[in-house]
Amino acid sequence: MAHEVSPESYKDLVLFLATAGIVAPLFKRLRINPILGYLLAGVILGPFGLGRFIPVAPWLNHVTVDKPDEIAQLAEFGVVFLLFMIGLELSWERLRLMRKLVFGLGAIQVVGGSLALGAAAMLLGQAPMAALAIGAALTLSSTAIAVPVLAERRRLHSEAGRATFSVLLFQDLAVAPILITLEILGRGHGGFQPRDLISLVPAGIGLGVIVLVGRLALRPMMRSVAKAKSEEMFMAACLLVIIGAGLVSALSGLSMALGAFVAGVLLAETEYRREVEVKIEPFKGLLLSLFFVSLGIRLDLSLLVAHPALILGAAAGLLVVKAAVVFGAGLAMGLDRRAAIEAGLILAAGGEFAFALLDNAVGAGVVPAAIGHAVLVSETLTMFLIPALAALGGRVGRRAPVAQPSEAPPRSAPVQHVGDEPAGQVLIVGYGRVGRLVSDMLGRHDLPWLAVERDARLVEQGRREGGRIYYGDASRLELLERCGLATAKAVIVTMDSPDSAEAVVAATRAARPDVSIVARARDARHAARLYELGATDAVPETIEASLQLSEAALVDIGVPMGLVIASIHERRDEYRKALNRPDALGGRRRRLRDASL
Repeated sequence: MAHEVSPESYKDLVLFLATAGIVAPLFKRLRINPILGYLLAGVILGPFGLGRFIPVAPWLNHVTVDKPDEIAQLAEFGVVFLLFMIGLELSWERLRLMRKLVFGLGAIQVVGGSLALGAAAMLLGQAPMAALAIGAALTLSSTAIAVPVLAERRRLHSEAGRATFSVLLFQDLAVAPILITLEILGRGHGGFQPRDLISLVPAGIGLGVIVLVGRLALRPMMRSVAKAKSEEMFMAACLLVIIGAGLVSALSGLSMALGAFVAGVLLAETEYRREVEVKIEPFKGLLLSLFFVSLGIRLDLSLLVAHPALILGAAAGLLVVKAAVVFGAGLAMGLDRRAAIEAGLILAAGGEFAFALLDNAVGAGVVPAAIGHAVLVSETLTMFLIPALAALGGRVGRRAPVAQPSEAPPRSAPVQHVGDEPAGQVLIVGYGRVGRLVSDMLGRHDLPWLAVERDARLVEQGRREGGRIYYGDASRLELLERCGLATAKAVIVTMDSPDSAEAVVAATRAARPDVSIVARARDARHAARLYELGATDAVPETIEASLQLSEAALVDIGVPMGLVIASIHERRDEYRKALNRPDALGGRRRRLRDASL
């Protein structure tokens, strides 16, 4: 017998999906950060928004969230997926180079911020233990909001962006020790004892297990799934890696987000990182949206109405103290003054982990419940200001570029650069026999290149030979962008599938009207189609084979080499002109290119 469907069971889910479908397009059209929209939607849909008026207007029950705790539990995966994606953009080598900022600037910010905020809480009448717990919770900043805002403003790889991320990473590492410390304080057994260090052992074991299993089993597992050529299985494997690493981390006393971050760093060293990014991006975006909605749901505005001076004063004090601590720590660690100001503004607001820390502190009796709730409201209000603070910091930190008189304005806006691939390389799509020969010729001329291939065996073989090759379906624009399409010098399509080659040419030309596209064609008809889609040059296999046979025969007969080469080039140009009609997109691109030379 089929289970009876209850509309009430799906009401919260439908409300969230409706919010996601309305808020993001609306706020993007208004050029307002969608994060603010999700936070405001959460406030309106939550029990402290429209939910307060249900006794007066019962129909509001249909448009309010009934189970905020369940949404909050699911929304935590938004931070988990975000940290995993951040890990994919890093590597062990880059983390090693960032160690000064992570363990230097990050440690100074956490310790200094905790002590400064704790001292402020004591001045306001809180007991020493409660003040320390409040300071430790408020010193943490929001990874879930700060990182997307920096990425949107293209400041994540700036000096301030690297410093901000380093501090956020150390804060994630510090969550577990802070929780353990709060637990010790809540026991009331007279302070710290040496045996309390045993509480940290499971955390170390958990991280060791994630790293060991990732090093030994991650690449073989992804290779096996890729060889199966199943989109569903590959996506399932990606989700298994994220959730599995997160659960191991959570069971060892750390945050799920930290475990997912480590898994991302391990995957970043494999040939599957770009395809994984494309697969996980929709999950990350949707779950992060849910996370922001859940933050808004927990905001009790009645406390703001009852104690406006206290709540707003605490929020302002939090921003000032944290910004000052980060600014001073940044200067001490050698940051540029502008970068220190920008990092201080971005990190000044509170973060999502404060909810978990203060909930634990209130549950352990370290912080009074009324004080904890008031602090959370103040902290949440500051999170609303992160986009504005990031914009202000960006104006301070970004030096205006000096325009060169000789520079011509760009003909078209380039596609947004995504990922960390170096600029100016040649992108090879397909790494079979033709693609390998192309990469070899590029290497002989010292031209950097990167290849994308769907066959896991070819990717594995190319990687063993030292090539920069990623596994994935290049017909999707998202993958091309993450492989450096925005700054590629040229795109060479060597795929033997006509349909796939046409999809890649069309997607590339739509994204980069200015890039040179050279494509392999099966025959003359296929070459004409590629020219219509925007290929700068299409090379038909049948015609090229005929020309090479003719060249060899003419030379063997005794015709002078110079005359043979000249005639072959002339015939090749005739074929190209016949196939690439003037009205074709490729023909128009060729005329524009020739005019610029």
